[in-house]
Amino acid sequence: MNRMQETAVVEKEYATSGALDIRRSLHVKYSTNQEDFHRWVLRQYAFAPDMRILELGCGTAEAWKDADFVQNVLPEKAQLILSDFSPGMLETAQKNVQKKNNVSFRQIDIQQIPYEDGVFDAVIANMMLYHVPDLPKALSEVRRVLKPGGIFYCATFGENGLMGWLCDALGLDRGKEQQNSFSLQNGKASLTQYFSRVEMRVREDGLAVTSTEDLVDYVLSTAAFSDVKNRQRQEIYRLLDRFKVDGVIHIPKEYGMFVCRV
Repeated sequence: MNRMQETAVVEKEYATSGALDIRRSLHVKYSTNQEDFHRWVLRQYAFAPDMRILELGCGTAEAWKDADFVQNVLPEKAQLILSDFSPGMLETAQKNVQKKNNVSFRQIDIQQIPYEDGVFDAVIANMMLYHVPDLPKALSEVRRVLKPGGIFYCATFGENGLMGWLCDALGLDRGKEQQNSFSLQNGKASLTQYFSRVEMRVREDGLAVTSTEDLVDYVLSTAAFSDVKNRQRQEIYRLLDRFKVDGVIHIPKEYGMFVCRV
């Protein structure tokens, strides 16, 4: 099991929204694609009135903060349950999302979803499946709670984006640090065992980072680079800053979403 799947490590990293906010900030400030990532994610959904929707691993529910945009995505008569296994994340999510009668919150572990079979029209699990210790169990649970004809949305990153670039820049072994259980490269193979149709949608993007300090903060906030945290901040800064050309560090991003149908 890689570090990104270790329960204790994940619980510590996501106990509060602090580390996640640092990582999100890098993308907000330096992404070359001007469309907000969360807006892109929301545009992939196809919800209808009376749908019952479950999001697993909602984190701070940042995607659902923009009430005006959400109104175009989530029909009034649809029921949305936002869930996370971290009480701290769920508390932040409740503060971020405008109170609505059709939105509720619940603490849930994706490996043991506390609902009966076939009760949801759609299930969402974005940027979190690579943290799950037992991925087959999680996907089996998602499939179980979906109705016939239901849809599973799951965004993730690829192996040729920011994380891979950082491994190379910091002199780390990609094979050791990037043993991802769920990526754009290997995710479809796992999903096709549970879903009849799996479509991959890729988002075009990159990073143009002008502050090396922000990039150092990102590295130090990530459990995947815990071994690097033993190094002096100055050393990490030096290793990253050498890639700056005309004041900018250009870094590839590889993000996308699988849309899976029962």
